[in-house]
Amino acid sequence: MYKKTLTVTAFFGAIAIILGALGAHALKDKLDPVDLANYKTAVFYQIIHVIGILAINNFRQLSFYIKIMVSHIFLTGIVLFSGSIYAISLGWLSAKKIWFIPPFGGFMFIVGWLILGFGFWQSRD
Repeated sequence: MYKKTLTVTAFFGAIAIILGALGAHALKDKLDPVDLANYKTAVFYQIIHVIGILAINNFRQLSFYIKIMVSHIFLTGIVLFSGSIYAISLGWLSAKKIWFIPPFGGFMFIVGWLILGFGFWQSRD
């Protein structure tokens, strides 16, 4: 499970770079400024949380359980938050239909950070 989690994380990192380049080059003239800004926000949150997952998994003082739980919560947040923002920005889905998904994804990020803080608090170091 651990190997799969880190493999998916690396894949999400590659996707973030690809989508960032796509937004900077191919989409900058096709999206209106608000949609482009939202798209860039989705890329930013995706790459920040990918880097976070990779960093979290290198802290020896965190238990395996905390590492895997926070990693999965962050991956869920990436799919829900960034994924839904991409879909809205590109016009694939209406914000009116999925209005509840981006905030839930953001909530997952918050929960993950809080659990991470708890994990550091309870660590022995």
